[in-house]
Amino acid sequence: MTTYNINEFFETIQGEGQYTGTASIFIRLQGCPVGCSWCDTKHTWPINEGVGIQLKDVLAKTDETEEWAAASAEELLSFIKNEGYRAKHVVITGGEPAMYDLNPLCNVLHENGYSTQIETSGTFEIKVPEKTWVTVSPKINMAGGYKVLESCMARANEIKHPIARQKHVEELEELIAVAPISDDALIYLQPISQKTSATKLAIETCKDKNWRLSVQVHKYIGIS
Repeated sequence: MTTYNINEFFETIQGEGQYTGTASIFIRLQGCPVGCSWCDTKHTWPINEGVGIQLKDVLAKTDETEEWAAASAEELLSFIKNEGYRAKHVVITGGEPAMYDLNPLCNVLHENGYSTQIETSGTFEIKVPEKTWVTVSPKINMAGGYKVLESCMARANEIKHPIARQKHVEELEELIAVAPISDDALIYLQPISQKTSATKLAIETCKDKNWRLSVQVHKYIGIS
């Protein structure tokens, strides 16, 4: 049986990309070796065997910690129902969720009336059903040394690329040139840390290239 290491589990509003504004259940998985310098979830990077907890204790956490709980797809579904969550869209994030085979989890959720979305760096092969919405936030030249995979770019339903400077735009252009995306894939630029200069650059680039802007709505309105 496939199990998943869960760092966080909560219901909120999706604040980024195509599903912005959608009531969503977030499942944050533990583990990521990519090493993004601006990552705001570095507590999800290590998988330390000595910090395992019970799934119910994940909800009780009041701080961002490295503690995680192992659970199967069926256990996670039961947990969603028992908590009385109302959202019918599930976002699987991390950490790096593509380190796991997500087919069992996504299939169980689909069979029970949920839609699914994953958010990945594009550096691990994506193992999800066809109907899962795939958001690739390509992590280019990060400290971990992992390459963005052509197969991940091709599978992406949307590309969500954080930018602060012009070089970040150019990196995305260069990546798409060697790792093409689907004609139907959406491209979002996301200003890093809501900086004014980054936001202005993103807006102008979106106008020039007919791309889209993602502004992390959840941070502007102050929710998790």
